[in-house]
Amino acid sequence: MALHPVVESVTKRIIERSRPSRGAYLAHLDAARVDGPQRGALSCTNLAHGFAAFPANDKLMLKQVKKPSVAIVSAYNDMLSAHQPFEHFPAIIKDAVREVGAVAQFAGGVPAMCDGVTQGQPGMELSLFSRDAIAMATAIALSHNMFDSAVYLGVCDKIVPGLLIGALHFGHLPAVFVPAGPMTTGMSNKEKARIRQLYAQGKATRDELLECESQSYHGAGTCTFYGTANSNQMLMEIMGLHMPGAAFITPGTALRDGLTRAAAQRAVAISQQGGSYTPVGQIVDEKCIVNAVIGLLATGGSTNHTLHLVAIAKAAGIVIDWNDFNELSAIIPMLTRIYPNGDADVNHFQAAGGPGFVIRELLDAGLLHDDVTTILGKGLRAHCAEPFLDGEKAIWKELPALSGDDSVLRPAAAPFARDGGMILVAGNLGRAVMKISAVKEEHRIVEAPALTFNSQEDFMHAYTAGKLDRDFVAVLRFQGPRANGMPELHALTPALANLQDAGRHVALVTDGRMSGASGKVPAAIHVSPEILAGGPLGLVRDGDIIRLDATTGTLEALVPAAVWAARSQATADLSSSHIGMGRELFTMFRNAISEAEKGATTFPLPSPIPTTVSLHDTADIGDTVPGSDEDFLIKNPK
Repeated sequence: MALHPVVESVTKRIIERSRPSRGAYLAHLDAARVDGPQRGALSCTNLAHGFAAFPANDKLMLKQVKKPSVAIVSAYNDMLSAHQPFEHFPAIIKDAVREVGAVAQFAGGVPAMCDGVTQGQPGMELSLFSRDAIAMATAIALSHNMFDSAVYLGVCDKIVPGLLIGALHFGHLPAVFVPAGPMTTGMSNKEKARIRQLYAQGKATRDELLECESQSYHGAGTCTFYGTANSNQMLMEIMGLHMPGAAFITPGTALRDGLTRAAAQRAVAISQQGGSYTPVGQIVDEKCIVNAVIGLLATGGSTNHTLHLVAIAKAAGIVIDWNDFNELSAIIPMLTRIYPNGDADVNHFQAAGGPGFVIRELLDAGLLHDDVTTILGKGLRAHCAEPFLDGEKAIWKELPALSGDDSVLRPAAAPFARDGGMILVAGNLGRAVMKISAVKEEHRIVEAPALTFNSQEDFMHAYTAGKLDRDFVAVLRFQGPRANGMPELHALTPALANLQDAGRHVALVTDGRMSGASGKVPAAIHVSPEILAGGPLGLVRDGDIIRLDATTGTLEALVPAAVWAARSQATADLSSSHIGMGRELFTMFRNAISEAEKGATTFPLPSPIPTTVSLHDTADIGDTVPGSDEDFLIKNPK
């Protein structure tokens, strides 16, 4: 089927918008590539250091500088359920790579923090920043220049985006992403949500809540709801960076190990010496990014990716914004109902047909670019397949024609909704993202007085004191990346849901995050720009009538223009968010980070490679380097 005209027009707009920075990025890729194995550029001393502790046979292959070397970059730790299975993956990868005449080395580890553990805690204020720290750690692991390809082991919230951003800064190297898979299904998400709301009402004990949570999060693997972690995995599938169908196979199974072996061997095959050279910087192009946005929308994925996909694209020299998300959302059908947009978990989704079914349906409907490159070569349709085992080897078969459960997964011709359920709302309060896929139509317009809060703790104190039994719009401010690192605000969800269930008209407007676990309460999040970047959210006062209208994309304070213009910005003492739990180490992130719609990143767009600069060149203060999204001063005077 012909490509949908909106998909085509948005893609063309992104290509044109990105032309200078994408051209600069591709020039960097060409400059980084060498003929033959990358380690051939190293001196003998460099190389000797690089394999000193390796087994004799592997050392011999590395000495010969003929066979490809595969880097393993891992987010393993054994505290976090999603990453604990990675403990055994390096051995599987090394053995699989040896089978095809290559060598794999564990290049480095990256941090992996869990938003589930830090939720509502001071550590959550490091969470968003950890994405760029992971990208930096990835760069450090690859900086030894020993490698011809890489496999990346990661699953969760900031980890996969950080790994991919780091990989794209070494975009001349092929990359294969290897997931650990979800834990088996525990307590149903619907029952978990019910007990959480009871606890917020004081009708369940802490012991009852802990038992509920322990039955929900009970073993190795990713949490099974469709939050940011599992949205990551869906995106790696639709971007062609996974082996097909790898996302949602549970850990500790023979199929999981078979897929890991296949991924390792594919990393060898797409190296320069493997005969099918496919650098990740070529895979992640404008069409790939558009496919990722569409995959997010079609599955009701995490709103965190309105930040992460912008940052990932930026790392590849591609410029996207929330207008692109909004325009695509209007024509992309919702094909899944996975918690929090339904009752099913990702294991149920996988059993019903999984990512391959979604990709096939979107391709057949003309809603995805098929003419892309993936780790399998040309064409996305190769990823419409289901993995099985033949002995210990992973093989792929054609997907069933029909969904295994149309209460969870539907064809594009009969979707759950005709749009992607994620919209842009804008007005005199700024621009924000709103996820409405789980918000009932009767709750999509809220017009009520503002109640302002400077922290989620302030909100919860008011709630537990019984002061919020009314119609209102909670304006939670000073939650942006410059203020306190933009933590997720899930502590508010049960309280707001209780008020809504009691018949109150409530909504949330915030420059903070709610992520993929946000649910049935209308919430305008990521308000951009934030107050510390001059945003207007700081002009709101208690009692102002706020209109949040998902049907028209409106986010307005209904305040006379003259009154609005005469106001000054609210202030707050943010020092408690800048000290303790390591937060003082991230001062440079708070000072350098871009606004939410630009990805909340600390790195610039690629700049053209200088052609006349030498080590002896100097620059005056005030000279600027063109080509980045924000020209910056060179600080080294003559």
